[in-house]
Amino acid sequence: MADSGPYSLTAVETVDLLKRKQVSPLELIDAAEARIAAVDGAVNAMVVRTFDRARQRARSLTLPDAQTPGWLGGLPFAVKDLNDVEGVRTTFGSPIYKENISQRSCLFVQHMEAMGGLVIGKSNTPEFGAGAQTFNEVFGITRNPWDTRMTCAGSSGGSAVALATGQAWLATGSDLGGSLRTPASFCGVVGFRPSPGRVPYGPALLPLNTYPVNGPMGRCVADVALMLDASARHHPLDPISYDAPAVSYAQAVANPVKPAKVAWGGGFNGACPLDPEIEDICRQATLRFAEIGTVVEDTAPDVSGAREAFQVFRGHYMAASHGGLLQSQRDLLKPEVIWNIEYGLSLSGEDVRRATLLQGQLYARFAAFMAGVDILAVPTAPVPPFPVEQRYVEAINGQKMPSYIDWVLITSIITMTGLPSVSVPAGFTKGGLPVGLQLVGRPRGEAALLAAAKLFEDMTGLHKKLPIDPVVRH
Repeated sequence: MADSGPYSLTAVETVDLLKRKQVSPLELIDAAEARIAAVDGAVNAMVVRTFDRARQRARSLTLPDAQTPGWLGGLPFAVKDLNDVEGVRTTFGSPIYKENISQRSCLFVQHMEAMGGLVIGKSNTPEFGAGAQTFNEVFGITRNPWDTRMTCAGSSGGSAVALATGQAWLATGSDLGGSLRTPASFCGVVGFRPSPGRVPYGPALLPLNTYPVNGPMGRCVADVALMLDASARHHPLDPISYDAPAVSYAQAVANPVKPAKVAWGGGFNGACPLDPEIEDICRQATLRFAEIGTVVEDTAPDVSGAREAFQVFRGHYMAASHGGLLQSQRDLLKPEVIWNIEYGLSLSGEDVRRATLLQGQLYARFAAFMAGVDILAVPTAPVPPFPVEQRYVEAINGQKMPSYIDWVLITSIITMTGLPSVSVPAGFTKGGLPVGLQLVGRPRGEAALLAAAKLFEDMTGLHKKLPIDPVVRH
């Protein structure tokens, strides 16, 4: 474990030093630059560097009052290469946009910068965030720091790796079917998918679409709460965004209330096949809630229709967002993106009608289920990290996956409910690879969910293992 230098501190600890003027933003930029130079060659997480821009902004920072929830005070952070940063190269992982320079920052970055965050670079992502494995034709493969032969998952893979290796204190992520949560699981960090509208999304072509969300990623739950406080507020360009809570998320984490009941949902009664080792690690981790007096029960909601609805809405989203490229730039798109756009274009009105009804029924069942429990726990990823040469998981525990995105069904199901969820480190496989536990909260229940995640984190202590130097294996 790395144990020296500002990069080894948590974001909360570092912001406290900034408040007390015991470290300066310029010193932190220098520390991040040195750390990236030292370790990124082994993992390829930070693919665009913006140190000069960060230093320029650091010299003219205008900050809110230091007691403002989410105050960052000059803390450097990484931005996923799906998020626009004004004046910075943003490729979306696609050769089509390999020289694209953003004309404005996305709302997430705007809010982070308004609180004193400093962008130090862009983290790698698969093309248009499609596929839960981080590789593209612009920057290549991002590797898992726990074993560089393995994938970090995706699509927020670069962000997860940057956090795990100490290259950044915080990192932006985005999530449609599991893009925040799965790489958090594979890299041993915390990835939080908030409720739609909790973190402003866009400006977007589809501003009323509730499936893709932006969310915070950090090395521990308190860091994620800090980042959520920095970004969670209404913005008029996101019509479903809403105001910050009266009580900050940092306060909810600092004074956590234990959940009365946690449900262990496993693989949703067989709907999601699981690697046996992953299932055992996550079940044993969930049982630890009993140590603080929480009732833990084996029970799960009915998820029938969830896969069909997700595939339809995801296909519709891909076709609406990128369908024009199929005709103009087909030769530059990866096969999985082509398949997904074509699938979306093939959908009929009846397909959409049926998917809409299925999703409504799914939400009603989940809302009723969550009324009886505080937290639902299931594995974040159904398998451990796999070799980087493998584009996606083709089978789980002997069951063949119907498409390239089906292996992340266990996170996609939660996407379809609109409920907040978080991946927290839960343990390691016999081979020493991280395993994440996915905790799901009640509707708009971010505060209670973060509190439960903090209590779980305190019991495991796994966040103390970060950051790490990449374990290079050939």
